[in-house]
Amino acid sequence: MIPLVEIAVLVRHFAPYFESVFSPEAFMHFQRYISGLILSENKTVDGINRIFVSDTRNQSSLNRWLKASPFSVAALHQARLALLWDRKGTAIKPKGVLSLDDTLLTHYGHHFDQIAKLFEHVSGAYVWAHNLVNLHYSEDQTDYPISFQLWEPAEVDPLEAGLKGAGIRLRESKYRLKESDPRKWRTYLLGVWSRHQKEAAVQQIYQSKLIIGQQLLRQFFAAQPHLKQQLPVTFDNWYTQPPFCQFLHEVLKGAYVGTLCGDETVHLAQGATRLEVFADQLKQEQHQALQEGKKDVFRPITISYKGEEETYYSYCHTHRLSNLGKQRLVINHRHQDLSDSAIFFISNRLTWTAKGITRIRRHRWPVEVYHEEGKADGLDQYQVRDFEAIGKHIALVAVTYSLLRAAPHDTALLHSLHRTVQTTLDSSAGAVRRKTPAQALWALAGLIQTGLAQDQTLKQVMQPILAAVAS
Repeated sequence: MIPLVEIAVLVRHFAPYFESVFSPEAFMHFQRYISGLILSENKTVDGINRIFVSDTRNQSSLNRWLKASPFSVAALHQARLALLWDRKGTAIKPKGVLSLDDTLLTHYGHHFDQIAKLFEHVSGAYVWAHNLVNLHYSEDQTDYPISFQLWEPAEVDPLEAGLKGAGIRLRESKYRLKESDPRKWRTYLLGVWSRHQKEAAVQQIYQSKLIIGQQLLRQFFAAQPHLKQQLPVTFDNWYTQPPFCQFLHEVLKGAYVGTLCGDETVHLAQGATRLEVFADQLKQEQHQALQEGKKDVFRPITISYKGEEETYYSYCHTHRLSNLGKQRLVINHRHQDLSDSAIFFISNRLTWTAKGITRIRRHRWPVEVYHEEGKADGLDQYQVRDFEAIGKHIALVAVTYSLLRAAPHDTALLHSLHRTVQTTLDSSAGAVRRKTPAQALWALAGLIQTGLAQDQTLKQVMQPILAAVAS
């Protein structure tokens, strides 16, 4: 850990974009918090506060700012996006892609507002966590979060009352579950909600991740209506559900690329079959075509992704799929001999090619990177228990990630970092992340030099620095 004697240069450079969001005192807390998220190993309020060796303040003031400061998260998002869209390198472009995904923010304790025991696929176990739904932007030059919302678990009593208030009858025979098996009663209520979720009054009762995803997209395109026909939306198999796909196609009238599992059903002339079975049939047809010198079933395509060329072997045709209707189906392999597992994509744009659909789906990956890097920046390292404060912390992590994405496209900032650390900077967020601690170390050395020049002893100069490191 490098003790901080000043606000990080990266933060100071971009801070004016956010000044209008905060009061003067709160603005200083904001800069300290972002500097700490970038440079502190401990991303909690206490950890961030302790790395500052000058202008030290009581931890409670920073904690109080996070919990009680009236700054608007929406205004913070607007300022962050204005910063990004002011730069050619991070502005939205014609080949940009929106991706929707969620991630678990796990905790050992469960004394947090709205925390729930959720299934974690990586560990295969239930964990205490918040579930964060993110709308992310990506193209070859950059990527960054657009907006987010934390999922809130359904509460049984409000759910029951809400369904009744919406005029939905509940089966009398199920009421016995309220006492005998509350878990089944909750499951029953959620099932009723699910069957009626298209109704506006029902959507207000409880918001699933799918509803949250819809809201994030509605809000984005309401503010940027000219982008509705320009930016496709991509997502994994969990979001590739009929209600969500219908919303994108019929309500937003936008393009999407979803993902399917092999157990989905495709309807062929000879009848219905699972996608994985169909893919195996196509693979046999490919091998036979090669033996007979006929046209390939899986044709090679090459896409450009983040400056790199990637080759796939692709089948692309329009098919009718169970519960989804007519879709453009793409089946991809990475190996020319088709020895790897097939992956399945669909799109509501029936004239699109395998190349275009694959490129769009490839841009779903950066949201996974954001979840990984965001957690390194403190996305899940909050200790505040208040739900609103947790949301503010997540928004501040999004700011941190966005500043690191904006920095490679800001010549003045790069020159400033270069002058300080006297090394060549490559144009990447990773390079800026590495040079920022170097700049902080240089500032620390300057503080020590100044103190010694003012006839302070080495012990006097080092005392606050060692206190920050050792605490």
